[in-house]
Amino acid sequence: MGAPKTRIMYIEDKSDGLNGPARIGRVALSKSGLSLHYDGRTFQRLGGRGAKANYFDLETGSHFWISGSRKDGRDRLYESSAKPVAIDPDVRDEHWRDIRNGEIPLV
Repeated sequence: MGAPKTRIMYIEDKSDGLNGPARIGRVALSKSGLSLHYDGRTFQRLGGRGAKANYFDLETGSHFWISGSRKDGRDRLYESSAKPVAIDPDVRDEHWRDIRNGEIPLV
């Protein structure tokens, strides 16, 4: 049995409002595709039952917007948010090189 498939994805916490803390990180996908695993948490699909969210944390019930990271960097569901999007250090270079198709920022 091989390792689970992983993907770099955008993860935004919607539990406190429409523009929550957000980050880009490596997510492990379940075989069924109905759940995702990230940072010790398991997220299950809401199946259209969420308001501006598509997953929920199985342990806490908190809602999240989780999607593939975009080439243009416009990952937030609501672009008007001024909150920064963190990028996990272990995916930073890969994210900029392979998803954003660009130079890796020096910062």
